[in-house]
Amino acid sequence: MFLSIHSKLQRGVAKHMAKRLDEIKNELDHHLGKRLMLKANSGRRKTVEQSGVLAETYRSVFVVQLDQQEDTLQRVSYSYADILTETVELTFYDDPHNEVFLG
Repeated sequence: MFLSIHSKLQRGVAKHMAKRLDEIKNELDHHLGKRLMLKANSGRRKTVEQSGVLAETYRSVFVVQLDQQEDTLQRVSYSYADILTETVELTFYDDPHNEVFLG
């Protein structure tokens, strides 16, 4: 009995998370090509902040093209789960309230 209930609960949580990840992707789709500030936790109490443009969204990840430094083109990708877990924070410059988008 416990396994059955636990299994159903896990499926319910997984379904809810999948729906939430889809919502994050859909929200980012509306910001394609927009300038943003990216704040990412890179472990060991180190946080990286860089500006760039939301370049692409895919099924499981999104790509940010960072502002050029010394004639290099740098792109980084993160999963939508990174936003959900607040490992990555995005602030879009076109947002009139300048709200942080966490997901």
